[in-house]
Amino acid sequence: MAGEVLQLRGVGVRRGRATLLRDVTWTVSEGERWVIVGPNGAGKTTLLQIAAAMLHPTEGEAEILEERLGRTDVFELRPRIGLASSSLAEKVPGGERVIDLVLTASYAILGRWREEYDSTDVSRAVGLLDALGCADLIGRTFDTLSEGERKRVQIARAMMPDPELLLLDEPAAGLDLGGREDLVARLAALADDPAAPAMAMVTHHVEEVPEGFTHALLLRGGSIVARGKVDEVFTSEHLSDTFGIPLSIERQDGRWYARAAR
Repeated sequence: MAGEVLQLRGVGVRRGRATLLRDVTWTVSEGERWVIVGPNGAGKTTLLQIAAAMLHPTEGEAEILEERLGRTDVFELRPRIGLASSSLAEKVPGGERVIDLVLTASYAILGRWREEYDSTDVSRAVGLLDALGCADLIGRTFDTLSEGERKRVQIARAMMPDPELLLLDEPAAGLDLGGREDLVARLAALADDPAAPAMAMVTHHVEEVPEGFTHALLLRGGSIVARGKVDEVFTSEHLSDTFGIPLSIERQDGRWYARAAR
């Protein structure tokens, strides 16, 4: 039986009078590829922040890679988790070179300073960038990249420490059609790799879900609408409940498509 890399039990998050998550129970096991879908304000990013050990729940228990939040050193835990998110991208020094941005993930820091990297580290960083179609960007600075290039570089960075859990927060947001399809294809190849870590990806759109993703979790108003195997969760009924309007969903050639029900 696959080991569990993430266990949330009755997790809730409150900020002032606002409840961002309520009574979330969710388990991610080795080899699983999860997609988290829901409308704006559903709590998707908050959920991912807990999974990344960036946020402690207000209530309930969160266990990540067999470490309990609140009882472990998160600075030792975070390098075991790969995270790509727009909030992380906003913190990247504008003049940071792409190769350095990927390398510094080994220490879970942003901004290269005096730390040393050996040839193995550099070779791994270059290999990851090449696999994501970014080999020609190595010497560029992050502030000169297009949105699509930034997304791919962030994923290479997230993979750099050979994480046991990979978290992607809206990796296709802001991309044009060509950029989205290129990224989805690369994520499908990653999902198909048995050596890849357990994965969880946040998106608003089922069209962005790559082939090979095995499970889905639907969120609305901070609560779980449905969770489980993707074929069982992606139904017209569940999706309509999640987004609050009648929707129909179908699968073609391994990809999902949703539209308003007629």
